[in-house]
Amino acid sequence: MVNIMKFIAIRQHRSEFPNPITFQKGTYLNIGEKYLGENNWDHWFFCTVEGQSGGWVPEQIIDRVDENSGYALENYTAKELEVNAGDELKVDQSLNGWMWCTRIQDGESGWVPENLLVQKLK
Repeated sequence: MVNIMKFIAIRQHRSEFPNPITFQKGTYLNIGEKYLGENNWDHWFFCTVEGQSGGWVPEQIIDRVDENSGYALENYTAKELEVNAGDELKVDQSLNGWMWCTRIQDGESGWVPENLLVQKLK
């Protein structure tokens, strides 16, 4: 039996980025500023790719060529999942203060700040 980690959102989250950056493994990335905000979300860089608005990308999936460029090590989207308090979520990945979640109710997926989630017991 597989143990799936389930969490509950304790507060609402709304995305500030309606058009998230999305790319495939091997995509050339223009690497900009490092996130220096107050949330302890280390290791995120603002990147751009041809034909899209920029977005935050985790450092772990960037194969750097130099300080300002690199290639994607895997497929990625910066899509944030909008949640309400009480939403039940299945977590697939945790990275740099964010969790990739799937809402159990409707199957929609995206990133949610880790500090908005508590693990559901049983």
